[in-house]
Amino acid sequence: MRTVVQRVRSASVTISGRIAGEIQEGLLVLLGIGHLDTADEVRWMAEKIAALRIFSDDEGRMNRSVRDISGGVLVVSQFTLLARTKKGTRPSFDDAAKPPVAVPLYELFLVEMEKALGRAVARGEFGADMQVALVNDGPVTIVIDTPARADSPPSE
Repeated sequence: MRTVVQRVRSASVTISGRIAGEIQEGLLVLLGIGHLDTADEVRWMAEKIAALRIFSDDEGRMNRSVRDISGGVLVVSQFTLLARTKKGTRPSFDDAAKPPVAVPLYELFLVEMEKALGRAVARGEFGADMQVALVNDGPVTIVIDTPARADSPPSE
């Protein structure tokens, strides 16, 4: 599993001309689910993101989490995060989970994020053509891989 976590002043996702989810200050989470990912990794990732201290405290240091500041979280599924680009110029998405595996893990991630935060999260729609708008804050952008993915060698 791979996520790109962006600290934002605001973010929204639009599908077919309607806003499906939006937040003010908080985190935009782009979520890529691999075909070998498990529910345990989903739970680990949700807690990791909820506790990630990338918001400023009163002294300007990154010491607060999105949970600490009661910030919003917008989760958008993005299988392209798992692209392989070692060979040629056309990315391969073989590492991305197919919908029968990915959809339940995506839904579980939303549930686990809500548990970790104690409140609802905004979301896109799995598999939809989405337009994401954001005002990046900092900018602060963090890529997080689950431990299994981070420890494995890059795929060819």
